[in-house]
Amino acid sequence: MIADAKRQAILLLAKQGVKLREISRKMDVSRNTVRSVIRHPELKPAHECDAQLLIWIREAFTCCCGNAVRIAEVIRDNHDLDIPYSTLTRIVREQQLRKPPQRSGTYTYAPGAEMQHDTSPHRLLIGDTKVTAQCASLVLAYSRKVYIQYYPNFTRFECKVFLDDALRFMDGACPRCVIDNTCVVLASGCGADAVITPEMAAFARIYGFHFIAHSIGNPNRKAHVERSFDYVERNFLAGRSFHDWDDLNRQAKAWCEQVANKKPKRSLGMSPDEAFVMEKPHLLALPVVLPPVYHSVDRVVDIEAYISLDANRYSVPEHLIGKVVMVHKHLSRVVVFFKHKQVADHVRIVGGRGKKRTDPSHHKPLAYKRSYQGACSEEKLLLGQHNTLDAYVRAMKKHVHGRGVYRMRRLLNMQRTYPESPFMAAIEQALKYGMYDLTRLESMILKQVAGDIFNLDND
Repeated sequence: MIADAKRQAILLLAKQGVKLREISRKMDVSRNTVRSVIRHPELKPAHECDAQLLIWIREAFTCCCGNAVRIAEVIRDNHDLDIPYSTLTRIVREQQLRKPPQRSGTYTYAPGAEMQHDTSPHRLLIGDTKVTAQCASLVLAYSRKVYIQYYPNFTRFECKVFLDDALRFMDGACPRCVIDNTCVVLASGCGADAVITPEMAAFARIYGFHFIAHSIGNPNRKAHVERSFDYVERNFLAGRSFHDWDDLNRQAKAWCEQVANKKPKRSLGMSPDEAFVMEKPHLLALPVVLPPVYHSVDRVVDIEAYISLDANRYSVPEHLIGKVVMVHKHLSRVVVFFKHKQVADHVRIVGGRGKKRTDPSHHKPLAYKRSYQGACSEEKLLLGQHNTLDAYVRAMKKHVHGRGVYRMRRLLNMQRTYPESPFMAAIEQALKYGMYDLTRLESMILKQVAGDIFNLDND
């Protein structure tokens, strides 16, 4: 919507024969607006901004939380008045109902003065499964050198693992590390009143730095690490595939070394690697000996000789059933101790649930598995006496479940009870016709021996 004076000026210039393009340039409006005014000279502004309309807009602005689309819908439903979206947003600006954006300013950093750390969830494909992975990033504020890694979850354990890897990658640390108000690092409070958890504060002291949380709603305080996530999504994740979590993190580290830190930045006038050469002398040197990063928990060995960790199970020697063992969870290993002696070491299951790692040396075969393997004793007694009997025993075993102990025992009793000649004759006939019903087989044997054993004709 344009002012009446400007509409009248456009109509006057049009009557004087000024071309449309020239009118648009002189009046600083679009050519479509000039065309609309010339075609409909009698039209007035769509809605005069009277006092009643302002009251409606202010009421709707409060209840709709400043959403202009909903404000227009509420006014249309309640007052039967359609307000164009551009007109509504102009009124909101003129009446200053919405606080205008504030200038953010810039931050300058001395070499080696600050590093910034944050995480961001990214959707990506690992194998054939689409997962939400937590991307952890550390950026040196002066040189903009970046390091990223991915984790299924991001707890204090993963935070310490990542910071240890990142500082080794940077070969040094800055005195302060700016973070947001995450509960992973903070115990309570926010911003300048934030209280760092003793565990994370002690971890930071090992490397010589301390954490600083920026105020809530001020992510620009760590803009360098925030901007890196957009770069990761648009560059690193685009067109890449990953076999597993190890492959994902290997490619992420290679991308940092070969792409992200070698690309020149306009704000620096050089690449992060070149700026890092100037920043490196100002970094805090890492301790000569760094302790391993792990999480220690106690577990009770269950009846199957496994311990549970992160919804997965790991085997331990079976003589420890019911005992309390100490489990050290490393990034890629799970180490189990009993009375300060290592009793198990497994590759850690990352990104899975309900899975199991078993070391064959931990579990002996169960007794029932040893007892019920191979041929039963009755089958061994039947085999090796006659080729026809051997063939019948093997064929009958294919028609039963398991080892067929009951059938083998019954067949062995028949062999011991009846004479060999009629028994073998019945076996040959049963094998010929594929008959493995032992009741019918015994009937056939009795028919063979009826005249020899039971002399019924002379009775």
